[in-house]
Amino acid sequence: MSFLEKPAPGSLLLDDTVPLTAMIEASQSLQSHTEYIIRVQRGVSLDNSWQVIRRYSDFDVLNNSLMVCGITLPLPPKKLIGNMDREFIAERQRGLQTYLDTITQHPLLCSSLPVKKFLDPNNYSANYTEIALQQVSMFFRSDPKWEVLEPLRDMGWRIRKKYFLVKSKEQTKERYLLSWVDLGPDKFLSDKDLQSAIKLLTSLSIPYLCPLLFSSTSESSALLIRPFSEKGSLRDHICKVKPRESYLKKYCNPKKSQGLELPHIKLYGRQILEGLKLLHDAGIFFGHLHTSNVLVDDGVCRLMDVENGMLGVPSALRPAFTQFRKINTTESIDVFCFGHLLYEMTYGRPPDSVPIEQYPPAPSTAVVSVLQSILSTEACKSGMPTVSALMQTPLFSDVQLQRSEKLQIKVPSRLKEALKAAKESLEKRLQEEQRLLHQHRRLTRAQSHHCSEEEKKKRKILARKKSRHSAYENEEDVSVRNNNNSGSGASSPPTCPSSPTPPSTTGLILLSSSSSVLL
Repeated sequence: MSFLEKPAPGSLLLDDTVPLTAMIEASQSLQSHTEYIIRVQRGVSLDNSWQVIRRYSDFDVLNNSLMVCGITLPLPPKKLIGNMDREFIAERQRGLQTYLDTITQHPLLCSSLPVKKFLDPNNYSANYTEIALQQVSMFFRSDPKWEVLEPLRDMGWRIRKKYFLVKSKEQTKERYLLSWVDLGPDKFLSDKDLQSAIKLLTSLSIPYLCPLLFSSTSESSALLIRPFSEKGSLRDHICKVKPRESYLKKYCNPKKSQGLELPHIKLYGRQILEGLKLLHDAGIFFGHLHTSNVLVDDGVCRLMDVENGMLGVPSALRPAFTQFRKINTTESIDVFCFGHLLYEMTYGRPPDSVPIEQYPPAPSTAVVSVLQSILSTEACKSGMPTVSALMQTPLFSDVQLQRSEKLQIKVPSRLKEALKAAKESLEKRLQEEQRLLHQHRRLTRAQSHHCSEEEKKKRKILARKKSRHSAYENEEDVSVRNNNNSGSGASSPPTCPSSPTPPSTTGLILLSSSSSVLL
């Protein structure tokens, strides 16, 4: 859905975080080229799938657009002569399948616009930057206080969220970050309540939350302005990159990324936990904690994009926490995200996958202890610790904060009730998605077990045993009938070994298959 479109009543907006899988079903050779028929599926439902047809040249264009990531991707090489041979086409198809698997399983590439557009052109063909620029320009005509300096292209990973560097005509030397974002599928607040909630965030001045200077919401999108930090986010600091560069260039393969020293891990971690506790105590759901949403300003960590939960946009880590049915509340989502953030602060990179049982050497065993309480198999299966419990761990309990007064976010009672209802609806959608995913995994495991080589061997052995047992019983039946016929002097026509033996009517008692027959 574009920024200009109004969502239809009752329609479910597209969740861009739902993974796409792609399988090349067949190839077809035309006069001068070969086309590959790709089956694309969103999520686990077979009903939510479609076909796209792509040539090798389309793959090549896609690969060129992804070269900025700095990763060597396994695209099969070009071949000008003999590229229509049947064996070559089969080999290239296998190579292209490997390429598709690589980009759809990479945590950043899979959510990039080039990959989405390649696999799902019906939903991702719009020029989102141009649409956003048009909308921002229209808004500024009605509010001439602001002026757009330049678009910050591809600075963030969200396809339906665009960034611009702006300035205020009242303070011409200051630079601000404007973001324009589509409302997402988890937007459960009414338009009126959403405006009230965003207005509340704009009025806050709390050390652990990044200030929101201006906001404007419509039926389908939101415009937000906050201070621009030339130093960038916590992730920019860890990866040692320039904030304005493309996120694929910055984060896919950073060359100089490095974990933080223990004092910074302790201080930043405690400050982030303080920010989360403030939100939880006020009934404000977040769910979007990661190192790119944290700014470090004069030694103080501030949470960014706190409004994301209210706007309904899906979390960057949604594909990860939907795997675990115990992570089913907004509070547990925040703790799970904190575990990822702590891992990245410690090791200089996000975890490859979760759960994690083995950890590289860390600056302190206290760090590993907290990571295990969040990212281990046991934690993911039994449930997350609370934010308050994490603050009491040895890693964070002795951190001295600059401010001693108790911080609090005051939320009007009516808005608090609306936030509570929206939170429950958000959690309900998550739990339903987790239920469907759990059912899919059970079915997949059953099918995999049924089709495994070991299971096939077992079924073959069992079938042979049944066949031998059946043959043995048939032999016994034939022997009995032959003995009966020889004892009575009567003859009968031969019967099929598999046909049932007619019941005896002579009143004979059979002692054994080889014994005599007695009257």
